[in-house]
Parts: sequence; structure tokens; C-alpha cells
Amino acid sequence: MEFNTDTLDAKAIYKLLTGAIIPRPIGWISTVDSNGINNLAPFSYFNAVGEDPPHIMFSTVRGNHTNKDTLNNILSNNQFVVNMVTEALVEAMNTTATAFPSDVDEFEIANITPIASSKIRPMRVKESPISFECEMVHHYFLEDHKNGGACIIIGKIVMMHFDDSILLDNHKINRENYKPVARLEGANYCKIGEVFSIKRN
Repeated sequence: MEFNTDTLDAKAIYKLLTGAIIPRPIGWISTVDSNGINNLAPFSYFNAVGEDPPHIMFSTVRGNHTNKDTLNNILSNNQFVVNMVTEALVEAMNTTATAFPSDVDEFEIANITPIASSKIRPMRVKESPISFECEMVHHYFLEDHKNGGACIIIGKIVMMHFDDSILLDNHKINRENYKPVARLEGANYCKIGEVFSIKRN
């Protein structure tokens, strides 16, 4: 079956995309507004961009032509932290997916511990074994949208935090200790299952 994206309903496009492009890593983004109020929200339109120099990207949808607090905060101060989500943090992460008013601190709502970053203002999630402090270098609003589209944020990683418990020799990651979680379609998530290797020629 073929689907013409020019005529297909936006909800159908969303279901097809999020059901086909799986699993997706989750970037748990923490930001801070001009009044010092913390914000914490998950985004699965997220991934690494490159390592030379290290950059991360994520996008935030703009339902009803409205920016989320995360986007407003980053556009205001150009800073954010990406905290990685593990099995132990799934429930807290899901709590912060709710659209709370901008004066609500999601760290408090989800009973998550904010900890100071090294180089930027937004707080990190203490319970996350991996956090990336980022400074925005680019942003791009999708064009020709019908309902508000989305904004892509690209940030340069200025500091990386890794818990010793998930590190192996030579900067490798212990997946068994890390226990990352990925997003599937709808309300579904997944853990790392069977792993296989294929050597490159």
C-alpha cells in the first residue's frame, strides 16, 4: 500500500512513522527558564549527530502552533541537558511526558533529583547514568506545516557525565548495567533484547 503524505491525515502519518521507525532512543531533556524554574520532558525524535565535534539532535512538535516549554527555554538561553532513560526511570520519565503549566517543576512532580551541571545552567537528572550538557548551535522550524510542525534542535555536547557502574575499559559501555529503554509505537517501550554482531568488511 502507498500513502501520499500530501493528502494523508496527520494522525495517520504519525502512527505510520512511529510504528515503522523503531526502536527510538529517548532523550530526557532538562532545561530552565528565565525565572529559574526547571523543566524536564522526554523526546523520542532524538539521536546523535556526530562525534567530531560531538553533537546531539532532537525535535519537538508544535501542536496547535504552540511551543513546548522545552523549546521556549532553549530558544531563550541556548542550553539543555540530555539525560538517558533506563528501566529504573521509565515511570518517572512517563510522568514528565504530561503537558504541565510552565511554572511547574517536573523534577518535583516525578520525584527526580536535580543536580547542578558543570558548564551550563539547566540541571541534570542525578538518577540517570548518562547525561550530556549541550549548547544549541542550530535550530530549524519545519516548513509548510498544517498544525504547527516541529522544531529541530542541534546542540554541541560540552560535557559528558557517565556513572562508573556502566563503564568498561577503553571507554566502552556495559549494556547489562546501563539497561537503556527505547520508544516504540503508542504507549509501548522496549528493553535491549537479543544482540547479534556482524563484522564489517
